[in-house]
Amino acid sequence: MKTLFAITFLLMTTAAGSLYDFKVNAIDGKAIDFSQFKGKNVLIVNTASACGYTPQYADLQKLNDQFGSKVTILGFPANNFGGQEPGSNETISGFCKKNYGVTFQMFEKVSVKGADQHALYAWLKEKTGQEPTWNFCKYLVKADGTVKFYPSKINPLDAQITSELN
Repeated sequence: MKTLFAITFLLMTTAAGSLYDFKVNAIDGKAIDFSQFKGKNVLIVNTASACGYTPQYADLQKLNDQFGSKVTILGFPANNFGGQEPGSNETISGFCKKNYGVTFQMFEKVSVKGADQHALYAWLKEKTGQEPTWNFCKYLVKADGTVKFYPSKINPLDAQITSELN
């Protein structure tokens, strides 16, 4: 069984040649085809509701409001760090809307590291050599296909990120 899982996982992680090959379920369960993001800058963030970095939801929303024509924000709740995202998708969605007015696209809870790492995060790790070290790590996938990693401490509104949005 372990071997079958490993083979399946390997196929999942190597099947996507680009970001635009992925299809991932939104937090409401509907499949999102990433081909719709072709030619756009995309900021992918692993999120958590009970983390010291959770207030970055507000800054992600500000980034969405101020730079929405230059970047698409995709939030991926994950419970990989300190059990700081234990809720269901429904609970997470309600928390984000009620506390931070989140309107950017949120996805179903995934694993961003380890043996059960989601294929998208395996792809991001392959492209950058970095996997999330805590909640609210960010990957900027530029319209030209280049991918940059930003650790949790880098605020979404930091010039290191906003200066890349062209």
